[in-house]
Amino acid sequence: MKINAERIALLINGAVDGDGKTEVSSFGKIEEAKQGQLAFLANPKYEDYLYTTNASIIIINETQELKQPVTATLIRVVDAYLAFASLLQKYQEMMQEQLRGIQQPSYIDTSATLGKNIFVGAFTYIGENAVIGENVKLYPGVYIGNDVSIGDNSILHPGVKIYFGCAVGKSVTIHGGTVIGSDGFGFAPQNDGMYKKVPQIGNVIIENNVEIGSNTTIDRATVGSTIIHSGTKLDNLVQIAHNVEVGNNTVIAAQAGISGSTKLGSNIMIGGQAGIVGHLQLADGTKVNAQSGVTKTIKQKNTAVTGSPAHDYTSALRSQALSRNLPQLEKRIAELEKLVQQLLQEKISFS
Repeated sequence: MKINAERIALLINGAVDGDGKTEVSSFGKIEEAKQGQLAFLANPKYEDYLYTTNASIIIINETQELKQPVTATLIRVVDAYLAFASLLQKYQEMMQEQLRGIQQPSYIDTSATLGKNIFVGAFTYIGENAVIGENVKLYPGVYIGNDVSIGDNSILHPGVKIYFGCAVGKSVTIHGGTVIGSDGFGFAPQNDGMYKKVPQIGNVIIENNVEIGSNTTIDRATVGSTIIHSGTKLDNLVQIAHNVEVGNNTVIAAQAGISGSTKLGSNIMIGGQAGIVGHLQLADGTKVNAQSGVTKTIKQKNTAVTGSPAHDYTSALRSQALSRNLPQLEKRIAELEKLVQQLLQEKISFS
């Protein structure tokens, strides 16, 4: 699909600097883009490529000053990175808009409710009393269990599994292989050393504008609901245990795990491979460094922690700096001990 600079500028509220009729049909990185491709420049360290790239159109910040002539048509915007992201989103929406209808083979129970303009890919299963909103895209191999609801404009990529009774909000994106609503890890120890499974009869509620990466698992609650609040973004390979509540606009990076019944506040950031012990509470704005292990409730907002067990980030940096200096400190202590011994010997000699 070809589009010219004038049209792109309208889509991202930019101003054309050059030939507005220049057309592109794909995207490329500024350092390797070819003719007919669009690129962007937001990071100053890539500025040299502005003058050497073969890209036909480049989105740049409106404050960018040119040090030499450029061959590409420029589109000046307030924030080149955000403008490029917005353009990619619009492009993706246009491509997905072309996906409509129900491919075969697929199974849709007669009691299910389907909204307008949906796409159901081949080998998709939609169970009893499921409710699918308008403009929903279900890619091939998606499983929608009984009594599941999917809100308008949501996208479920290939292989997503939504177990019975779970609710997905509007404009939610779930990437391939993710499982929503599998059993929570609940087993009661018995006197004979065996474990008795505790039935997990709750569900999972995912609110609006959430994005969930590939192969992430969100367990259903024992009773009640595991809740992912609006605006939250989960990376690939994240584990959310039963009865966890994740606050608005929280981001969790890959391979992090949140244990059962922990409550995360809003605008929290959790780094990759971090682990959160169960039944804790993390205050709004908490930042957990990668590979940290949080074992205690964090009550103060906007606290940053690191390490295992996790503790104050600034104090941890001081400790790390001190530990790096330990060999030098050991040498200085040895020298001081030697000096003290010499002074003692001199004192004994004088006495």
